[in-house]
Amino acid sequence: MSAPHAIPRSHADWRAMAESLIFETRAFIDDAFVDAASGETFETINPATGKVLARVASCDAADAELAVQHARAAFDRGDWSRIAPGRRKKLLLRLADLMETHKHELALLDTLDMGKPVSSSLGDMAGAIACLRYNAESIDKVYGEVAPTGEESLGLVLREPLGVVASIVPWNFPLMMTAWKIAPALAAGNSVILKPSEKSPLSALRLAQLAKEAGLPHGVFQVLPGYGHTVGKALALSMGVNCLAFTGSTAVGKQLMQYAGQSNLKRVYLECGGKSPNIVFADCKHLDAVAENAAAAIFHNQGEVCIAGSRLLVENAIREDFIERVLKAAEGMQPGDPLDPDSFMGAIVDQTQYQRILDYIRQGVAEGAHLRTGGEAVETCPGGLFISPTIFDDVTPEMTIGREEIFGPVLSVFGFDTEEEAIRLANDSLYGLAAGLWSQDLDRIMRVTRRLESGQVYVNNWAGGDMTVPFGGVKQSGNGRDKSMHSLQEYSELKTVWMSLEP
Repeated sequence: MSAPHAIPRSHADWRAMAESLIFETRAFIDDAFVDAASGETFETINPATGKVLARVASCDAADAELAVQHARAAFDRGDWSRIAPGRRKKLLLRLADLMETHKHELALLDTLDMGKPVSSSLGDMAGAIACLRYNAESIDKVYGEVAPTGEESLGLVLREPLGVVASIVPWNFPLMMTAWKIAPALAAGNSVILKPSEKSPLSALRLAQLAKEAGLPHGVFQVLPGYGHTVGKALALSMGVNCLAFTGSTAVGKQLMQYAGQSNLKRVYLECGGKSPNIVFADCKHLDAVAENAAAAIFHNQGEVCIAGSRLLVENAIREDFIERVLKAAEGMQPGDPLDPDSFMGAIVDQTQYQRILDYIRQGVAEGAHLRTGGEAVETCPGGLFISPTIFDDVTPEMTIGREEIFGPVLSVFGFDTEEEAIRLANDSLYGLAAGLWSQDLDRIMRVTRRLESGQVYVNNWAGGDMTVPFGGVKQSGNGRDKSMHSLQEYSELKTVWMSLEP
C-alpha cells in the first residue's frame, strides 16, 4: 500500500505538503499510465497563484477509441461484469479505504487545481468516500423480480450492467462528482471511462493509481484527461459507449444528447445548470442563522456550485432587515488563501471564468440592479484570481443577472409580497435543479414544496441530504439522478426472461 503523507493541520503544513507533491500527468488506459497518442499536453494552473502546476496528457479521438476497445474487452471478459456482486463490493470498499488513507493528498490536489479552500476539499473527500462505500454496500442488495404467473410459466426480470459507461465530470467538485458518477456505474458491473475537466484533472489521475492498487481488473476503470471538444466529443460519438453520464453546463448537455442521437442512441444522464431560488418568508425564525445560510448558499465554493442559491427571494415585510443580516454574514466570507484551513472562499478556477463573473457584475450595474456590496476583484494572493462576495438588490426577472447562471459569488435579491408571487418568481427560470424555502408554517411549506419546479427542495436548510436520497434536476437542469439506489439502478438494464414449464 502506498504511504500517505503526514496529516497537515495548519496553513504552513498544507503549504509544505503542496511543495512535496508529485503529480501523475499521464492518461490511464488498460491499467497503464501512458502519454496521449498524439504526444500533446495542456497546462493545469493553480488559480490562487497563476503558476503552472504541470503539463497533462491531452487525449483525443485516438485515445478514446483505444480506451473504448479496452473497456469493451474488459466487459466481455467478465472478470468484473459477471463476477459475484460480493467480489465487486470487496474491491470497491478497498478503493474507498485507500481514498480514506490518502484523503488529505486528494483534497490538496483539488485545491491546487481549481482554487477551492482546502477545508472545503476535505469535505468533498468525505462525500466521495461515503459515495464509494454506499454503492459498494448496495451491490448485493439490488434484487431482480419474479413475475406473478400460473404454474405453467416462470417470469423473471433481471438487472444487468449496460456495458461501457463514459463519465464526463466538472471542475467545481472534481473528485466528489467523479465518485457520484463512477461509483454506481462500477458497482453495477460496467466498465467506466472517466473524462475529468481539463481545469482539474490531477485528483482523477491519482484516483487511477489508487484503483490500480485496489486491484480493479485492467480496462474496467480508465482516465482520459483532455478537452471536451476532442476526447469528450469522441466518447459521446463512440458506437462502443453504451451510456454517457455528464455534469456541466446546459449548453454542453444539449450537445451531448445530439451526439448520442447521431451515434448509437446511448443513454445520456445529465446534471446541468441551475439558477436556484432561496425563498425566505416573513414568518421564519432565527433570522441571523437564516441569513448566514443564505450567504453560504451562494458564497460556498466561490459560488461555483450548480445548486448555488443565487436568487434570494425575500418577503418585503422583512426584506431590508434581512438583507442587512446577509451583508453582515458576507463580511465573514471573504476570499482567502485556499491553503489556509480558515478560508471560507478561495480562488476562481481560471481567467475565463474570472472575467465572465466580472462581466456579469458590470452588466448587473448597467441594467439598474442595486450593488450592495462587493463587485470587484481582490488581490488575496499575488497572481491569484479572487472576487469578493457580491450582493445585488432590486433585481427583476428581466435582468441578465437574475436569469442566467453566473457560477460565481454573485447574489441577486428579489422582493415579494405574497406566497403566489414567490412561487411565480421561483419557477420563472429555464432551470429546476434546487430550491429552498424558510418558514415555520407547515401548511405553507407543504403547498409551496409541491408547486416548486425543482429536483430537490430544501426546507429550513440549504443543500441538506446524504447518500440515501437522489440528486438531480428538472427542466433544463437535466435528467437522471446521482446518489441513492435510484442512481445505481440507472446504470443497469432490465431483461425479461419468460420460461415455459412442463405441466
